[in-house]
Amino acid sequence: MKPIQTLMLGAALAALGGSAVVQAAERPLRPEPAPAQASDLPVVAASAQPERIILNLTADPAHEMAVTWRTASGAAGLVEYAEAEDGPDFVQKAVRVTALTDDATIAVREEAAFKAAYHSTVLKGLKPETVYAYRVGDGQRWSEWLQFRTAATTAKPFTFLYMGDMQNNILSEASRTMRMAFRKAGDAAFVIHAGDLINRHDSDNEWGEWFAAGGFLYAQTPQMPTPGNHEYGRGPVLNPQWRRQFTLPETGPAGVEKLKETAWTVDYQGLRLISVDAPLFHGDEAMRAEMVRWLDGLLANNPNRWTVLFLHFPLFSVDPDRDNDRVRKALKPLIDKYGVDLVLQAHDHGYARGAIGAGAMTNAGPGHTSETGSTYVVSVAGPKMYPVAPLSWATRTASRTQTFQTLDVSPEAVTYRAFTATGRELDAFRLTKNAKGVTRVVTLKAADQGR
Repeated sequence: MKPIQTLMLGAALAALGGSAVVQAAERPLRPEPAPAQASDLPVVAASAQPERIILNLTADPAHEMAVTWRTASGAAGLVEYAEAEDGPDFVQKAVRVTALTDDATIAVREEAAFKAAYHSTVLKGLKPETVYAYRVGDGQRWSEWLQFRTAATTAKPFTFLYMGDMQNNILSEASRTMRMAFRKAGDAAFVIHAGDLINRHDSDNEWGEWFAAGGFLYAQTPQMPTPGNHEYGRGPVLNPQWRRQFTLPETGPAGVEKLKETAWTVDYQGLRLISVDAPLFHGDEAMRAEMVRWLDGLLANNPNRWTVLFLHFPLFSVDPDRDNDRVRKALKPLIDKYGVDLVLQAHDHGYARGAIGAGAMTNAGPGHTSETGSTYVVSVAGPKMYPVAPLSWATRTASRTQTFQTLDVSPEAVTYRAFTATGRELDAFRLTKNAKGVTRVVTLKAADQGR
């Protein structure tokens, strides 16, 4: 509805000459107020209908799938699932299982005693390379039937998506990046998020925006996040909703409760994917030592062709003044020693990509870029932007650009492409290995290359 003042002004101008009416109607009479942040608004109560449904991979993605959702407090949690069929008869064959329910009262930014029931289960004994249909509910209220596909047990080609920080204006502006990613790679096996999914770690409304940004996509394609500094409060203490909203693999350092579902690994069709809880490298020396020890073992005993490490804080930043020296000194010797192929990162709110060989231990010194060695990427999916400095380590950079990345993995190669939020191809390269297992990087001609 137009403001009354604008309508009156438009009518007056119309009497003088209609050509001015459109201009007057489009010109605001006063500056628009800044929109309220999600965390500044009253909390939205959990619904009786299942909401925030999400899939996560487990340590056995060929035979299992984790399902998590929430409802209003007091509701039971049930899952029905069956092998999907071309017609509707699969419904008659569905098996019902009872989920674990955490009926919790927690303090969120918007309310000191927020109540909701968080439900989760791991569907086990599934067939590899099979499409399953499932729904969640309480026996009376159900979600729609959703579908997912299990992994193969061998090294077969697949695609996954990589997203940097969504963090700010998540639903209004970051969502377009996520949704364009699915237009480019709708059959992605999973999505990794390199931390800072939201801005205020304890804001339930911001989490609501994050789930709304992906909607049903999260319920059909596993989402695999690693925490950023904005998922932690002072202490550092992890957001209490992290482990309630996600059911991530408990494949981190054995017996270390603080790293459960933040440091984890999954082997998927010839790829070893490793999440490193980077925020704890800055604030917890014991956890840093645990992760280094754990990572050394994972990389030393790795039967997979390809290895991808992802974490929030970049080892090499887009601005030399934003340096994560502790992270780099702890991780780069292991990355070099074991030949990690890709290190996918976020945090710096810009785009940069380069291959860096062994021995380069400064943030942006000369002569570190190479055609062999590990490839480091920094990207951002949301609208918050920082300047990108001239970088000696980077083959490709971009500032003030929201991106998503597709990675096509096969036994022969990994083909990486970065796209902007409008779907324009920004960067592309291919990784191959020689007979000695040395990874080579070949830059491809992207649509925007050379501009």
